[in-house]
Amino acid sequence: MTRDSSLAPFVRPAPRPRALLALAWLAAAACSTDGGSSQAAGATPASAAGAPARGGAGGRPAPSITLAATDVATVAPTTIEDGVALTGDLNPIETVDVRARLEGDLVGVYVREGEQVGAGQLLARFEASEQESGRKSAEADRAAAQSDLANAEWNLEQNAQLLKAGAIAQQTYKNSQQAVASAHARVAAADARLSAMGNQARDTRVVAPSSGIVSKRVVETGEHLAKGAAMFTIVRNGVLELAAAVPSRQSTALRTGQIVHFVADGRRFDGRVARVSPTIDPATRAVTVYIQVPNPGGTIRGGTFATGRVVSRTLNNVLGVPTAALRQSAEDGKPFVYRIDGKTINVAPVQLGAVDERLGVVQVTDGLQAGERVIVGNVGTLGRGMQVTIAGEEQGGQRKQ
Repeated sequence: MTRDSSLAPFVRPAPRPRALLALAWLAAAACSTDGGSSQAAGATPASAAGAPARGGAGGRPAPSITLAATDVATVAPTTIEDGVALTGDLNPIETVDVRARLEGDLVGVYVREGEQVGAGQLLARFEASEQESGRKSAEADRAAAQSDLANAEWNLEQNAQLLKAGAIAQQTYKNSQQAVASAHARVAAADARLSAMGNQARDTRVVAPSSGIVSKRVVETGEHLAKGAAMFTIVRNGVLELAAAVPSRQSTALRTGQIVHFVADGRRFDGRVARVSPTIDPATRAVTVYIQVPNPGGTIRGGTFATGRVVSRTLNNVLGVPTAALRQSAEDGKPFVYRIDGKTINVAPVQLGAVDERLGVVQVTDGLQAGERVIVGNVGTLGRGMQVTIAGEEQGGQRKQ
């Protein structure tokens, strides 16, 4: 029977009975096996000191494991984007509700949901005979008022000449001036009535207030609508906006114009910070940040749920490892990785920096060097001193055929 070198602390030079020696050997073997927690903190002094994988004469082989190449990552300089994570719904930057401006019967509805419309495009039309009649009446009243004004001004001019000749009294001239003023007032009133009737006639034609897509149509031809009744909803989805709540402790890193990386419906796209609320919500202790995302062609639909990350800083040429390589000590909660030293697994405590969730990479500020290899993911029970073989790698200077 062979014995692991990590059992050295438990071997006594003094002879013992065979049963007691067997119990001591079993206890030492249990201490030398790392289930991913106790050895993470360096529970086996001999292996931590780099003891050989096999014991002395009569020792047993150290545990071994075979890994795929994808289970191993090499520590290398990389670029990491640090920032603030956020989530929310992407909504159109502008939503317009089109309502009836007068009461009447619809004689035509010309658009349906999903249609692209331009500003000023005819959406629907009311029956307009009453409004047209009123407009024509107002035009006639205005023409009559202008005629009365012209007559009053001619009388004033004539009376001015007669007054100079002494043919009329001063009072008659004053009356002429008053008639001109009254005629001006009647013309102004006629203009106002004509404008009002013109507006009513114009309101019988319902047009799009801006370019966009019709998202709702709630009217049909022949309906009688009250003034203010809802008719259409038009959205401008050329630019989408997301309003997200960010914890106040992270909001200090937010600035207008920062890039935001988004993922939605399996697609990646970018936006920018448009606005940041200047106040903190007293109930949630969060700050609202508004992100705008260009949406040419309407490829992203309003209401799409997206996850994003505001890039607050970019770190170049820093050591990074996959987040899947990180473990946590059960004793003190500190992070560590399983490092491969030659053919042996070792435990390497690490200090971490920024995390790039989009790439799944974390910055290592201490504990590893470029070129070292670490084990990634859950590959089974690991421990310090275990022997490792990586499938497909060269063995003894020759690649396996």
